[in-house]
Amino acid sequence: MAHQALVRLTVVGVRQRSFGIREGDPTALDALSASGVYAHAGVPYEYVEPTLAPIDTAREEEPQLGIASGMIAKKVADALTAGHAVAMTGGDCRHSVAVLGGLQKAYGAAARIGLVWMDAHGDCNTTHTTLSGMLGGMPVAVMAGLTCPRWREGAGIVAPLPSDRIVLVDVRNLDAPEEALIRATDTTIAAIGPGREGVDLAEAVGLLASKCELIYLHIDADIVDASLVPNHITQESEGPDVLTVCAAIRTVMATGKVGAFALVSIAGAGPGSDVSVASGTALISAGLKSWAEEGMARVDGDKPM
Repeated sequence: MAHQALVRLTVVGVRQRSFGIREGDPTALDALSASGVYAHAGVPYEYVEPTLAPIDTAREEEPQLGIASGMIAKKVADALTAGHAVAMTGGDCRHSVAVLGGLQKAYGAAARIGLVWMDAHGDCNTTHTTLSGMLGGMPVAVMAGLTCPRWREGAGIVAPLPSDRIVLVDVRNLDAPEEALIRATDTTIAAIGPGREGVDLAEAVGLLASKCELIYLHIDADIVDASLVPNHITQESEGPDVLTVCAAIRTVMATGKVGAFALVSIAGAGPGSDVSVASGTALISAGLKSWAEEGMARVDGDKPM
């Protein structure tokens, strides 16, 4: 495993409507770009968007997500192969599966990759445990090889993530069957900050880093309190403030093993969108600044697949 300073950043923007997104609520990609937040990495950057078809709600969702994930994964892998740091914005948690696919395409299925998942929800349901039927509640389980194989394979994930390489942070709203599934695995639930439920984040992340060559840090904007993302469709009350989440981001980045970073589900329209965009901008800024300070992880010796 190599550790290197950020020399160039590729931002992969995901502009795809999906199940459960309110009509008229696009992601905030344009607002984020206009804010200049990507320059906070302190290195030259480029912005790319794969051309994705809207999800057709009249057709089965899983294979459509597999196709979209494969296209996103290629953008991620191409950037990693060129030596760039990769951040994904836009989209929602469904698109997170593609980032893991891109990491495996670039570094090989044998690369020891870990996942830190910051979210108000575990998103670890399967088609057998889900209460809602929403695939947006399943991406962690998909990456772990527990459900939806066509989606996982479409994303280019050859080796599912072992559960002991998954750290869920906050996840303050879990469905009962989902929680039972998580507790039956070696997945760790960590606290976002002092006084919150879960094991100590620094300890959990330190243990994860000792097992992995690199870490994928994923953040759903709904991890912050509902008042800070007022137009988020899955907002949850009693969440942390932005500063607490920024501190948690820095804890993960301090390992020096973050190989990819994503922030999803910033809604850019509707009442409260200015508040949501401000929260998302602050989280992206904190992530990019601390990533630049700590450096990124790369895997040596593997050629892109």
